[in-house]
Order: sequence, then C-alpha cells, then structure tokens
Amino acid sequence: MRKTLVLLSFLIAFTSSLPAQTINKPRLDSLLNLLADNNQAMGSLALTVNDQMIYQKATGFIALNNGVKTDADVKTKYRIGSISKMFTSVLVLQLIEEGKLSLATPLAKYYPQLPNAGKITIDMMLRHRSGLHNFTNDSLYTTYKYKPATQQTLTGIFARQQADFEPDAKAEYSNTNFVLLGFIAEKVAGKPYADLIKTRIVDKLGLPDTYYGRKANARKDEAISFSYGGAWKPEPETDMSVPAGAGAMVSTPTDLTKFISGLFNGKLVNDSSLNVMKTMKDGFGIGMFGYNFRDKMGFGHGGSIDAFNSILTYYPKEKVAIAYITNGGSYGPKGVVLGALSTYFKVPFTLPSFTSIALKSEDLDKYLGIYSSTQMPLKITISKNNNTLMGQATGQSAFPLEAPAKDQFVFNQAGIELLFNTSKAEMTLNQGGETFLFTRDK
Repeated sequence: MRKTLVLLSFLIAFTSSLPAQTINKPRLDSLLNLLADNNQAMGSLALTVNDQMIYQKATGFIALNNGVKTDADVKTKYRIGSISKMFTSVLVLQLIEEGKLSLATPLAKYYPQLPNAGKITIDMMLRHRSGLHNFTNDSLYTTYKYKPATQQTLTGIFARQQADFEPDAKAEYSNTNFVLLGFIAEKVAGKPYADLIKTRIVDKLGLPDTYYGRKANARKDEAISFSYGGAWKPEPETDMSVPAGAGAMVSTPTDLTKFISGLFNGKLVNDSSLNVMKTMKDGFGIGMFGYNFRDKMGFGHGGSIDAFNSILTYYPKEKVAIAYITNGGSYGPKGVVLGALSTYFKVPFTLPSFTSIALKSEDLDKYLGIYSSTQMPLKITISKNNNTLMGQATGQSAFPLEAPAKDQFVFNQAGIELLFNTSKAEMTLNQGGETFLFTRDK
C-alpha cells in the first residue's frame, strides 16, 4: 500500500514565491494531457487555496469493457491506499481526546497474542515504531489479498510473524500497525470502522465521495486500476477487508483537499493533537510525513494499492491543499504534484519528454562517477544497469534515467534533468526551477 517514491531532499531550495489566487490552467492542463496521451498516467488532480477550488481535472478512464472506455471525471472515486492512515490517525486521536484511549495504552490490552504486545504502545504504532512485521511485505500476502478476511484471520497472521526489531528502537513503515489501530478503534468505540469514518469525519466535513471501499462499480463512477504494457490491462482488486485501516478508503481529490484542510483548521482534532501529528520523529509523524516544496513546509501522506497511486499534501502557511490520484501509468504522483505546485507558485517547470535515444552500455561509461556540489551537501552517484544510466543521491534510492538527447538525462517522475559536460567532468542538475552544478570526484 505504500510505494517508495524518490523525493530527493534537494527538492528543498532557498527562495520563496508569493502565493497567487489563480493558476495557469492551460499550462497544467498540458502536463496532464501529455501524460495521458503518452500512456504515462491517468487520474485526477485538485488544488485548493483557502478552501477555494482553483484547479480540477481528470484524465483517462475508469473501466474498459470490450474496448469501450468509461471516461473519468472530477467526481470519479479512486482507492487512496495509505492516505487512509491519516483517517485512522484522526479516529485514534479523537478517542484519545475523549479519554477512551491514550498514547501510552499497550497493544496487549487488545491483542496480547502479538509479538512484544506488552512493550508496544498506541503511540509507537501510530509512528511505525512498534517493530511489528509489515504483513504486505510477506511472501504469502499475494495468496490472500484478493479474498475477504476477518479480524481473526488477520490478527492470526500477524501473531505468527516475528517482530523486525525491539519496540521504539527505530521507525520502519508497517501496514500492520494501522490495520490493528483500525481494529482497536472499533473495539473502543463499539462501532465498525466504516461507521466511525462516516460519523466522525465524513459527516463533519461534508465529504460525499469518501467511504470505506468495496469492489469497484463503474456505474457508480468508481475506478479500477490499470497497468500499461503496450496496451492497458486491468489490475486485480485487493479485497478491502485486508488493508482495512491501513489502506481501504475510497475518495476523490476534491474530498481529500477538504479533508486535509478541515484537519488543519481544527474541525477534526484539537490543536494539541494536530501538533502531535505534525511532530516528526525519525522522519515519521502520526499519519503524516513532511512534504517540502522549496522553502514551503507541507504535510501529508502518499498511497499505493493495486495500480492506484496517490498523494495528499497541505501547506499551512500558504493554505494550499493538493491531491492527485492516478489509476494507471508509470509517471509518479510526486512528479504531477511538483508540476502543479510549480505552476501555482510560478516556478519554472519543464514538461517531461517521453522520447529517448538508444544508448549502448559502453556509451554510458563517460558519465559514471560520484559527483559533488558546493551548493548542497549531497553527493550523486551515477552508475549503470546494462543500458540504463542510474542516479542515486546520498541516502536515497537509485532511480533510472532516460536520454532525450545527447548528454541529457531525465527522471520524469521527480522532474529531474541532468546535463553532462564530460570534457569538464561536470553535471548540472535542474529540478523544481533550481539549478545546481556538480563536479565529478577524482
């Protein structure tokens, strides 16, 4: 439910732009249309400022029957994957505010059979510090993810898995935490998770298109997801009883921007709880991560389930909320959000190119090496994997690069362009309107 996406820390730059109340819609339309026309991504995007919608657009389709496509629209509902964890976090914090639960409550109070249950607290689970093994990483996960599962079935699976580390020793993402938190919320409140979501969040904020998921129905404007390999192919649907509180929600980008704006405007939890959510420990908040754009501090969460990918972020100072959900394609949501924020804040942004020149493995040798810059502390290692050039910043995952032209390489999902001057052993990084010069280490 969570897909690791490259968001290099050098996205954070050191200049600011004054927010506008309008956006260059043709410019942003051109990005989404370009992605759809090249079978790179289809989905839906919404951006609000001060709770006012300034941009909405949906591309692609939600169902494909005998070659006939059912087009998406801005009311299309998508699976949002791990953005569901923000909803579960709100439920848990609401129960804590009501005195029905506490951050120090041990897991053993509800599920003593789980590994280290007596040492694990609600707080550790909310912050992914429990050490409970991430059940979606288990080799057997694909054997049951498409079938209905009961709480007893899932907790039995969790109980048989060995802990990955001692509670609170570190932070490591685990969907197991939030499936259990959803179950605990049900036990404490005495109502099903779906009902808690409706009464405690959806009804409070007026989110008509947000609910606990089920099998998708195109007649209700619900999308299924697709993969592309020369043609679009529907992906099997995970039964939503399996991801539960970790990833079973369905929504629209419009509703998601209302949700996160409502959360930050005090409509769901009090200021103290919101501050706890925003407080990062080893990079993890409660139901949140930091999503910085240039000098702007944002908070949110991403999601991935089946072939759906999504991202939701909020910038409190600027009161900007943005949500994007794709139901197919290889172009990552963060690249779309980067393009949308760049367009809104009037930062230069180059539309991705999907043409590339063919290079042999030996053609890449002249680019290989470790590159350093006086403008930032990170180093970038350029390596190759057969005929593909690879980039990797310090502490980040490696990412593949394509070559639109001689000495030019791009990673479109993160809006990265690398320009090489091999005679000077230099490499220029362009990203998010910023330019950084790197020199190859000797």
